[in-house]
Amino acid sequence: MDKRGADKRGVDKGGSRAGRPVGNITRGTTNPNRMRRLDRWLTGTQAWRLRTAADPLVVDLGYGASPATAVELFDRLSVIRPDVRVVGIEIEPERVRLARELERPGLSFQLGGFELPVPGRPVLVRAFNVLRQYEEADVAAIWRLVQGRLAPGGLFIDGTCDEIGRRVTWVALDAERPLSLSLSMRFGSFVLPSEVAERLPKALIHRNVPGERIQLFLQAMDKAWLEAAPLASFGNRQRWTAMCRSLRDGGWPVQDGPSRWRLGELTVGWDAVAPG
Repeated sequence: MDKRGADKRGVDKGGSRAGRPVGNITRGTTNPNRMRRLDRWLTGTQAWRLRTAADPLVVDLGYGASPATAVELFDRLSVIRPDVRVVGIEIEPERVRLARELERPGLSFQLGGFELPVPGRPVLVRAFNVLRQYEEADVAAIWRLVQGRLAPGGLFIDGTCDEIGRRVTWVALDAERPLSLSLSMRFGSFVLPSEVAERLPKALIHRNVPGERIQLFLQAMDKAWLEAAPLASFGNRQRWTAMCRSLRDGGWPVQDGPSRWRLGELTVGWDAVAPG
């Protein structure tokens, strides 16, 4: 992927280097409301994790040049857990300095990287549009580093989206392993669902090739979407729901149900799409 503006030091896979944050300085581009689809999933299917957490600590890792999405995350999660603590972490000092002007009780900003320099273990860690600027070979070690910091029942979200959040994908991992891949798309922003491939997480974006599970899944999505074309007159929600149901009936481990599908969202078990 494009690495303009990235720090070329590379990633230390074992931890911080003499107290320095683990990671690279990335472009940091962002837009308000860009993460809304992922946040809707966190406050829906994953809300139980926050509600039952002994310590409602959440990390927004690599929030970028603007802290807008970290502020939005705090506002959205506060509805689920009023005592939530959201810490935005950035590796670039000036971004942290500017973000601290927006601190309030429950929302703070910290210099750091993948080592997660926060007291305690977070129940949720969100890293969006961060790893896509790294090398594919770095991903597994970074995943393990963050997974090792999670609280019991915690979740790490590694995701990617387009500039205004119309096409969004993310991998959800617990402390042990990747659990699922989610895709969320705005109706009207695509002709075929497989167009989301350009926004796959780094672990998968180079695997959309013959012989890989992710390509087979995207092809199955397109086939089911086309077969559901007669439902288009009833709206794209009905068509997408029919696509999801067809995939599940065809043996794909599609999760959740119509209440999520009608949002343009689809979650599938990780083993079905994992790199071969």
